[in-house]
Amino acid sequence: MPLYDYCCPQGHLYEQMATIAARAQQACPACGQVGDKIPSRVTLGGRADPGPSKEQMPQTWRGTYEGNPEYVGQLRRQWSARQKLEEKYPELRGDQRPVLAHEGKYHAKPLRAGD
Repeated sequence: MPLYDYCCPQGHLYEQMATIAARAQQACPACGQVGDKIPSRVTLGGRADPGPSKEQMPQTWRGTYEGNPEYVGQLRRQWSARQKLEEKYPELRGDQRPVLAHEGKYHAKPLRAGD
């Protein structure tokens, strides 16, 4: 039996299991008044993830496991999906200035053009 959402005249929200053929109204467990069926909430499992940003992608040959073809192919698929999202949602783009240095003391925060 599916689970349906109901709301009584007092404003109490409750869920009831009922057959599809059952009446659209069910008694409220809190006050006993007959409640009407309302649209159910949508629940999504997991969370949305835009994938790694340009800064999080490997920047060196070693970072790609010395050019491992399977890993590089996976990175290309991730990056193309990320680029499509950035075109649609510009707020995901972040800092677009070119990186001048990313190793040594700039490992934590890369040196960018204009810094």
